[in-house]
Amino acid sequence: MTPRAGFVLGGETIAPGTRRTVDLPVSVLSDHTPVTMSAHVVHGRRPGPVVFVSAGVHGDEVIGVEIVRRLLGLPVLATLRGTLIAVPIVNAFGFLNLSRYLPDRRDLNRCFPGSAEGSMAARLAHLLMEEVVSRADLGIDLHSAAVHRTNLPQVRVAPGEDAPMRLAEIFAAPVILRSELREGSLRQAAAARGVGMLLYEAGEGLRFDETAVRAGVSGILRVLHDRGMIPARGVPRARRASLVCRASRWLRAPQGGLLRTFRSEGDVVAPGELLAIVSDPFGEVDAPITAPEAGIVVGRAVLPVVNEGNAVFHLASIASTDHAEDRIDAWNAELEAEKLFDEDEIL
Repeated sequence: MTPRAGFVLGGETIAPGTRRTVDLPVSVLSDHTPVTMSAHVVHGRRPGPVVFVSAGVHGDEVIGVEIVRRLLGLPVLATLRGTLIAVPIVNAFGFLNLSRYLPDRRDLNRCFPGSAEGSMAARLAHLLMEEVVSRADLGIDLHSAAVHRTNLPQVRVAPGEDAPMRLAEIFAAPVILRSELREGSLRQAAAARGVGMLLYEAGEGLRFDETAVRAGVSGILRVLHDRGMIPARGVPRARRASLVCRASRWLRAPQGGLLRTFRSEGDVVAPGELLAIVSDPFGEVDAPITAPEAGIVVGRAVLPVVNEGNAVFHLASIASTDHAEDRIDAWNAELEAEKLFDEDEIL
């Protein structure tokens, strides 16, 4: 039997059955401090797909970093087939500065596929595309909401993407949201190169959320198992199908003031249901925010101070409130019962 070849990344060769962190040079700061994008490669002894998991494209979205950390600590990776490339912090500049953006104030997720001679953001995007994305058969990109917002765990898939849709169902987050590809996004650039991707959104920027982390790790394990990369043992079984939502909208503050919310992420709401009230500081005017249609709250603002026009609730459309409530209740119960992590020792 012909031995499996090593996996080459950044000029380094990772032998079959081994794992290594490779530092890919990105830039040198003004004080001559080098900055790298670190990728951890787990190269299995036996052949299989190449899958990448990325996090920290936005530097303030730390939940994805924790998901990758826990994933890399799982013993099941010792039996991996194929190759896993994990990049826990793509945007090291933003991560160090607790910022969504790069020092040039660009949003990295609007700069793909990038270029080797462009802006700092373009160069970083180009590095990720050439060294990681172009080497993979599939990618999972981990995100959270921006600062002062939070998201219900959800997977986003572009309309018409049948293969990613099937994998999103296997991931089994509570909600699958059909979402168009955005110009300059990692998802769009990967799709242009024939690399399917799942986008996982959960939790809040600069905050940990245990539910979001557990759901992310479980979903990735299910996808790796479906790809034939890991055995079934230790992979949490999804007992309920995700709720598929084909459209969503943001509900905005009708006036500035103090926001009092009555519904939270994951809540299923009926048409006309009161979601929040925005009150002026003098208590003279109360402006209600109501649900324009049946939906599930997949994201919301958590800061109680709003200006007129601020996005307050992200509402995804649903066909039946009873059906949606059953799905979400079952998902919450399943997560509570899951024994993936020891309560006394989080990985």
